[in-house]
Amino acid sequence: MPFIVHSQNTAPEKSKEQLQIAERVFSFAPNLIGVLAESSVAAKAYLQLSEIFDTTSLSVTERQVVLLTVSRCAGCHYCVAAHTTVAVLQKVPLEVINAVRNDQPIAIYKLEALRTFTISMVDKRGWISDQDLAGFFEAGFKKQQVLEVIVGISMKTLSNYVNHICDTPVDSAFTVNSWSRDSHD
Repeated sequence: MPFIVHSQNTAPEKSKEQLQIAERVFSFAPNLIGVLAESSVAAKAYLQLSEIFDTTSLSVTERQVVLLTVSRCAGCHYCVAAHTTVAVLQKVPLEVINAVRNDQPIAIYKLEALRTFTISMVDKRGWISDQDLAGFFEAGFKKQQVLEVIVGISMKTLSNYVNHICDTPVDSAFTVNSWSRDSHD
């Protein structure tokens, strides 16, 4: 049974508030939130994790590196396109965005350490080595930021899994930055 992208007209009553929040935050209700609206709890969890992740000590660029990296690792066509669009709007350097999208090293040492640390966290399911941590700390990150990266991974794991299961269509606002694992591996 396919999942639908809910609107205010089709969403369960408890999810309508989450769609309204998304419309205020993004100026429209992204298809991801429409799909998540099948469960008000899932929609609320994603929106709250997103809001929380935005308050971390990581910079805007660092946050987008985490979100794009997790989505790239998961092969999530929706989230890579969406976060590329957001990263461009947030003035993340294009060379940083493209490096993550193409699974290539970032020329900026600290951002590359963040990208590789995030990949290790995802690939190893959190069972990282002392060497992984040492590389992260050597780049100038702190223990606090280890935990904040995990918050970003949690947020993207939720959306990546939903998009895989539901085959969420990429919003027209994000299609300019379409991406697929097949075209980048």
